[in-house]
Amino acid sequence: MVLKLKLIEKEKPPKIGIEKAKPLVEMRNIVKKFYRVVANDGISLSIYPGQIHALLGENGAGKSTLMNILYGIYRPDEGEIYVSGRKVSIKSPKDAMRLGIGMVHQHPRLVEALSVAENISLSLTDVGVFASPRVIKPRIMELARKYGMKIDPDAKIWQLSYSERQRVELLRVLMQNAKVLILDEPTTMLTSSEKKELFSMLRKMASEGKAVIFITHKLEEALSVSDVITVLRKGKVVAQVAPEEVTVEELARLMLGYEMVSTIEREPHRYDGVVLKVENLHVLGDAGVPMVKGVSFEVRQGEIFTICGVAGNGQRELVEAITGLRKVVRGKVFFLGRDVTNASPRLLVDMGVAHIPEDRIHVGIVPDMSVAENLALKKYRSPEFSTRFTVMYGKIYEWARGLIEQYSIVAPSEKIPAKHLSGGNIQRLILAREFSGEPKLIVAVNPTYGLDVAATNFILSKLLEAKKRGTAVLMISEDLEQALKVSDKIAVMYEGQLKGIFPVEEADIREIELMMVGVK
Repeated sequence: MVLKLKLIEKEKPPKIGIEKAKPLVEMRNIVKKFYRVVANDGISLSIYPGQIHALLGENGAGKSTLMNILYGIYRPDEGEIYVSGRKVSIKSPKDAMRLGIGMVHQHPRLVEALSVAENISLSLTDVGVFASPRVIKPRIMELARKYGMKIDPDAKIWQLSYSERQRVELLRVLMQNAKVLILDEPTTMLTSSEKKELFSMLRKMASEGKAVIFITHKLEEALSVSDVITVLRKGKVVAQVAPEEVTVEELARLMLGYEMVSTIEREPHRYDGVVLKVENLHVLGDAGVPMVKGVSFEVRQGEIFTICGVAGNGQRELVEAITGLRKVVRGKVFFLGRDVTNASPRLLVDMGVAHIPEDRIHVGIVPDMSVAENLALKKYRSPEFSTRFTVMYGKIYEWARGLIEQYSIVAPSEKIPAKHLSGGNIQRLILAREFSGEPKLIVAVNPTYGLDVAATNFILSKLLEAKKRGTAVLMISEDLEQALKVSDKIAVMYEGQLKGIFPVEEADIREIELMMVGVK
């Protein structure tokens, strides 16, 4: 079927003479290369005050690279940047801040041991403003009230949810008096209500004359919140459109270069044997407090069992306990009938457990190792690739090239460091490695996190293929609509407990949403 998406209701911000305004920022013919990959290929972009400007494109299209150039993280190989009509050289984020350009990164960059006020104070010191946390607290609260944010300036960052950390990043940028706000994939980990709150804040900021650049690969968000949409594909601008002048299907075609057809089709569960059994599991979090409190469930052969919940309710600790990365305090974990409670990750891997982690950069790969080496992390000890004294790299490279082709990993060579791949291609790499061992259990944590619609389709279709072969799949997801498409059973986790387990045919989306936030 042709891709169709539900649009979020949009309130257009008041116009403030945008058509007569001069651009706050102009980027002219920007070129940036990484090895033989051209990330930005002669891109020109104008950003106006009072606008929410969506930068839309699939993973690897060059969106984040372009904005990292504007924010001074990367230097362009070619091209010019103008701010308020003046040509500038942005050599660092400090330069960008002085020019009134602020950026909220996809993954909040905060010091977890410090408070909200202390983190914001540090950033103000970076731009030459002396401000102690005590002095700036009233200003933080004033800004938070103005934009409808709930935040405690004394709270430690490690105590905050993802959306709360994002608000801290926004406040930090606003405290720096930024006129241009760049938000890189800001809705990836937000619930639907949190998205609405964020969009309301952004519209208020735009109504005050700020320019907001909204990096996204989500078509419905680009259409619902923006005043103008620039579409990037393979490092080039392919279109610039007003949201009211384009349909979802046309926008998908512009972004991908072809007609998007859904391949996601769930088949009934056909197997019976229990692969994973969790009994009365109790697990502590990093701060030593209980995060998993008496959780019990089973995952069967050929079944996709999805645990839904807002981040921070014990899902991470549960997965780490099941995969051997965190100690179980009480309770049992059984895999194929064998007690594997507190077993080592290596033993679980050898038994047939695959793990697709949420943090693909720090947990899923070794960034400085090559694509081929990352693909072989679970197999390099096999006689196929090593002898008693040596690793046979020639065979590893040949095998890796086959996986790169099979999983459509975009990489100029199997020998480049994995850190140079886009997020979507890193996820494909992880998928290729984990699936190549023909696992009996796949533990997938937010496997489509931050991925465009094509990559999401690919990942979900691979999970459904594994299910069809009889593999058990335990998926952790915050995307309830996606979970309903592919799952056989859905469980809701809140404050470390499972509040309910439903066959997907009996799942009520409204009831589950209420359970996810603790209302039911």
